[in-house]
Amino acid sequence: MTPRAIRLVLWLAALVLVPLPLLRFGAFAPVAHYLLLSGVCVALAIAEGAGGILPILLALLLAHVLVYALALWLAAVVLSRALAKLPSRARAGVVWGAVAAGVARALLGDPYVTPFDTSARGGLRTILGLARVESPAAPAPSAPPPAPREASPCAHRDRLRRPFFGDTHVHTALSFDAAGQGTRTTPREAYRFAQGEPLGIQPFGANGRAQQTIRLRRPLDFAVVTDHSELLGETRLCASPGAPGYDSTVCRVVRRWPRLGYVLVNARVYSQLAPARYRFCGEAGRDCRDAASGPWREIQEAAEEAQDHSDACRFTTFVGYEWTGMPGGNNIHRNVIFRNERTQRLPTNYIDTPTAEGLWDALERECISRGDGCDALAIPHNSNVSGGLMWTTQRPDGAPITREDALRRAALEPLVEVMQHKGDSECRANEADELCGYEKLPWARMQDSATPWRWAQAPPLSFAREALGAGLVQQARLGANPFRFGLIGSTDTHLGAPGHVDEDTHVGHAAGIVSSRFEIPPMPDQPQFNPGGLAVLWAEENSRESLFAAMRRREAYGTSGPRMTVRFFAGWDYPDDLCAHDDFAARGYAGGVPMGAVLPGDGARGAPTLAVWALADAGVADHPGTPLQRVQIVKLWLEGGAARERVFDVAGDAHDGADVDLGTCAPRGRGFVQLCEVWRDPHFDPAAPALWYARVVENPSCRWQSYVCLRAHVDCDAGAPAGLEACCDASVPKTIQERAWTSPIWYDPPSG
Repeated sequence: MTPRAIRLVLWLAALVLVPLPLLRFGAFAPVAHYLLLSGVCVALAIAEGAGGILPILLALLLAHVLVYALALWLAAVVLSRALAKLPSRARAGVVWGAVAAGVARALLGDPYVTPFDTSARGGLRTILGLARVESPAAPAPSAPPPAPREASPCAHRDRLRRPFFGDTHVHTALSFDAAGQGTRTTPREAYRFAQGEPLGIQPFGANGRAQQTIRLRRPLDFAVVTDHSELLGETRLCASPGAPGYDSTVCRVVRRWPRLGYVLVNARVYSQLAPARYRFCGEAGRDCRDAASGPWREIQEAAEEAQDHSDACRFTTFVGYEWTGMPGGNNIHRNVIFRNERTQRLPTNYIDTPTAEGLWDALERECISRGDGCDALAIPHNSNVSGGLMWTTQRPDGAPITREDALRRAALEPLVEVMQHKGDSECRANEADELCGYEKLPWARMQDSATPWRWAQAPPLSFAREALGAGLVQQARLGANPFRFGLIGSTDTHLGAPGHVDEDTHVGHAAGIVSSRFEIPPMPDQPQFNPGGLAVLWAEENSRESLFAAMRRREAYGTSGPRMTVRFFAGWDYPDDLCAHDDFAARGYAGGVPMGAVLPGDGARGAPTLAVWALADAGVADHPGTPLQRVQIVKLWLEGGAARERVFDVAGDAHDGADVDLGTCAPRGRGFVQLCEVWRDPHFDPAAPALWYARVVENPSCRWQSYVCLRAHVDCDAGAPAGLEACCDASVPKTIQERAWTSPIWYDPPSG
């Protein structure tokens, strides 16, 4: 053989012997490898319209292939020159030995089984395709859910109700996108974390040991694991050797190059108007549906095991899942929560049921109407990136919604997640309400987050306040309000870490383009994101029945993370000195209604009286809370057929001079431990539908990335180190004002 032929043979053999940059396609020839890689790129470009993260991934993919091929060619050149010094027989033996080894490896090898390196060098090697990625181990098939245990009555029950803090939006390794980011947390581990146990998170070393550990400063009262229902089966099959589809191209992409796998699957499933399953799911998707039953049982078992069945009632769980609808890249996601252990046989998913109306049909048909005590509700979230589709007033066929539609939606969706790690969805940034600029994303669709040239302003009806106003308009038209919802917060963690919301300990959420899968990045999250919020329920006791009833009646509020306590009542005859009474809550209930309710009456007695009381989060011994700055009441009303809004400062001091020492993140200035006010609406019109909700605002404090920059000793005068550019970016706020939002109280004028 000529030296040139030897180099070519050695190079081709190396392409098979050394793991490919992204994929290994059995015994296909090297040319077929590259054709398939090119096909993936073309398919992605067609599917995504060259939008979102695709251009970056495409460039990375091409660079990956070129570097890989060049490195192997150089190795072949060096080896062929060394072989030229050997006798011809020895030279032929080495060449044909390489060919035989390559054929054997192509037929029998598996490049996905060895651990990966978590060092910076190892992360680079993985990107370049020179390291191999470990395939996540699939848990053993679970048994049927255990019979529910009889819960003891709670020893402490308060008829005036107490605030219980929790997280209704939690993803674990059962979610496709979380697993792709390296999350290994199980639902059981997520519930243990919520109760105060430490949790090891990615990156994981070659020995499987977590390189980071996180822990809550205070346990939660309740939590709900809500893994994505769409790909429960696909995620399980791709991680289970020998399972149908395990050796499919899609599963190989997902295991070998998780980010590319995410784009590939996202383009076909989450972002489609008519989503479809992959062929490896079998006829009519049966294999993937069947495989979903295992994770679904695991979710139910974990909730049942973590539930405190004793009379101490320390911790409550609910069975839940996320229905992840995203037509055209617009987020219309819902978290579904069941009242007790009685649930659907399988979760409803966006692939088989691609409309919110279809989800509601399934919940009614497969749960609520069964007559065996099954009950469920859905919680919309991230309307800020919904493209205005979350709060549509049209049916799927384009016809206007009816009164029955409005009543149905209000009953099935009594709460809305107004705050989570992908931004605030309360209100659109505007000059009239400066606090509406809080934690706003600069893009209208999540898939545009990595392409600033595609960022755009969110269209109308993308925020909860806009929807609340639209509800008043529909109330006047239909006699029923489809958007009569309460407000909560949650995290949307993809680490399986419910309630991990403290700014100074933020480690990201394993969702988005920043990944800790292989190494800890300098900046743990995109600077536009935040740690997320909490849901707070006013209930008599910490039990499933009591908490679920609070969700149903909307006696709930959300916070951006701190554990502020907020009461909000409306009545007609509250005394001006109500705040001075020790029995504020008792008088509030006796003389009116709490947050989430409808104020009865016809307005004949004048303007309603609103009573709001807020207590600052005390924090813990080594991490005190931040004082309150002010309390506001946000009013919406109907005038001239359109919704109007106005914000009133009713307590505290917006100009108290409090600020933050950015050199230490220590707060400066005074604030309030407690604020309380009795307020009468000066512009009340008894003939106009209206609503009010309270917004409680803390003094300024350091935003999460300021803590990161402080720990890294970043000096912006000297220039920000690589990966920490956000520290010196003037567009990224260095401080925040944490807050709480109560559910509204509505006033409906008498008909006729």
